[in-house]
Amino acid sequence: MLRIRWLLILALLLGGCAQATPAVTPTPTPESVAAAPTLAPTALPTVTPAPPTATPETPTPTAPPPTATAEPPTPIPPTATPEPPPGLPPEPQAVSFTAEDGQELEGVYYPGASGLSPMVVLMHWAGGDLRDWGAIAPWLQNRGVAPPPPTGGMPWLDDSWFPPMPEDESYAVFTFTFRGCEGGCRQFDREGWLLDAQAAMRTARGLEGVDPQRVVAVGASLGADGAADGCLLLNQEFPANCRGAFSLSPGSYLGPVYPEVIADLEAVEPLPLTRCAYAVDDVPSARACQAAEGGRYQAIEYPGDDHGMSLVRPDADPPILELLIDFVEEALAEG
Repeated sequence: MLRIRWLLILALLLGGCAQATPAVTPTPTPESVAAAPTLAPTALPTVTPAPPTATPETPTPTAPPPTATAEPPTPIPPTATPEPPPGLPPEPQAVSFTAEDGQELEGVYYPGASGLSPMVVLMHWAGGDLRDWGAIAPWLQNRGVAPPPPTGGMPWLDDSWFPPMPEDESYAVFTFTFRGCEGGCRQFDREGWLLDAQAAMRTARGLEGVDPQRVVAVGASLGADGAADGCLLLNQEFPANCRGAFSLSPGSYLGPVYPEVIADLEAVEPLPLTRCAYAVDDVPSARACQAAEGGRYQAIEYPGDDHGMSLVRPDADPPILELLIDFVEEALAEG
């Protein structure tokens, strides 16, 4: 019995010690940490880096064959201007046109070398008709058209003394005869002649092969006023189309007062170029030219009393035709 009792006591003691003794956590060592497995986070994908010794390769572009040469594209200028069409044949052309009141008029057109040539309108004086420009018109056209043989000893019909035109310059030219002036004007018709000058300017700018925005007018005597009056009207209807007017001996012969016309032209933008040539003893012309003024206006004085086409002679100083070339070039160079 005694033996059984001790065995029971021993069993109770051992059971109590097992419950009272706390669990002992072993102290981590470097070896145990190294041996522990590493868990990757489950929220992110696993990225396997390339081995340290591997270098990423850059794709090599495919080169053209050794014999192929890559041609760079030819740049196109953004403001490229198409070439103007070729000019009409140089031979003069007869032109019939109508003034605002229905009057039929006759003119001659000398085409320029380019399909968009600047235009020079020539207006005759009371002593003649469009034939007074028979030598000067082809000289300005500069395309080898022979003028008619000179007659009557009139120097403006003899081109042997004309200054040479620059080789690269060619102008379209339009001449016409004022109403009642075939072979010379028989009586004054101020109102009718004004309509004729205006109609001539409208007609000239609309001819085939003409640049309508580069027109100048030149005239003598009644045509001197017609050049200025017609230039003003053209700019009122087609702004900046008439670039200038060169007047030989104006005298307000068509009604509008010449200095007032010049003042009106001075109000046009861009400002047209205006020139007036006169002889000091040609009283009406001297008064008209001397009274006019403006920023681009100039009066050229000659001695004596020569009038209109009589100023076109080889001994004039300065030579009228040289002044005419300079005028046309300067007027058309603007803009």
